[in-house]
Amino acid sequence: MKNRSGYTAVSPYTAPCWLPGGHLQTIYAYALRQTMNFTYRRERWETPDGDFIDLDWLDPSPESLSLVVLFHGLEGSSRGHYAICLMNELRRRGIRGVVVHFRGCSGEVNRLARAYHSGDSSEIDWILRRFRERQPNLRFYAVGVSIGGNMLLKWLGEQGENALRVVDRAAAISVPVDLTIGAQRLDYGCSRLIYTSRFLRSMKPKVLAKISAHGLPIDGRALCAISTFREIDDLYTAPFHGFKDAPDYWQHSSSKPWLRRIRVPTLMINARNDPFFPGDALPTPAEVSDCVALEFSQTGGHVGFVTGKFPGDLSWLPSRILRFFSQAVE
Repeated sequence: MKNRSGYTAVSPYTAPCWLPGGHLQTIYAYALRQTMNFTYRRERWETPDGDFIDLDWLDPSPESLSLVVLFHGLEGSSRGHYAICLMNELRRRGIRGVVVHFRGCSGEVNRLARAYHSGDSSEIDWILRRFRERQPNLRFYAVGVSIGGNMLLKWLGEQGENALRVVDRAAAISVPVDLTIGAQRLDYGCSRLIYTSRFLRSMKPKVLAKISAHGLPIDGRALCAISTFREIDDLYTAPFHGFKDAPDYWQHSSSKPWLRRIRVPTLMINARNDPFFPGDALPTPAEVSDCVALEFSQTGGHVGFVTGKFPGDLSWLPSRILRFFSQAVE
């Protein structure tokens, strides 16, 4: 049975036999070399609170009637493998695209003591409405990956019917919709050693810079010693973004409670072997509105979805997303 978004809850993706397991499917996709068949044009937006964000634009055709905006994952950027693959496909099809960098993710530390956080739907609201105001006649599609997807889904649920005035369709990829479960998954075992340590290597220097620039009451030695998301969210993310502590931040920032209120046709793609989020914690059809299409494959890893004979490629995901968006004009 199809829902109002036009898709059933069955994913056609299957990982190639030469790439087994969620960890390999995640790491290989990240490491797979991508060629940029385009040049970004950077634009800076001043935020209402005196900060800034940077946007990297793909402008393949001034006649294009569609715009796809991408919100990256934790500590991501326009140079991420999934961003390059999506922009390459948009260029091939003559569609406008833009990657929005969250505060501090474009290569320059943002001005304020705050940064970005996993539930910052108010920032998503400001960004998307500004796009719509600038381009009122375009078909407008939003894609969120991982934490960027959580922020987007939360915004879609909070806005309900009002979101239909802003975006035509949306897609959320490899989203940890329950941040408590996601953080617990990443803070233990091999995931902590492989993934969390990498994220922290990027996050710690940014917080240290903020300690220096703003005199934050954070012990730099304690910051350097942390090794889990629980610790950095208790020390910095939660208190400097309006939350009591890490559990409070995770609870109030998760998108899962908002999924029933989404009214924009939305495609959710997750792999059940995603090492960032367990398959048994993914939402069921009863936990989402009938505007949300759930496509949960058994394989794929975290924003992996490699396909084809060795060495493979990453064409499946952008093609799947754009096929869903194309239904808006069929």
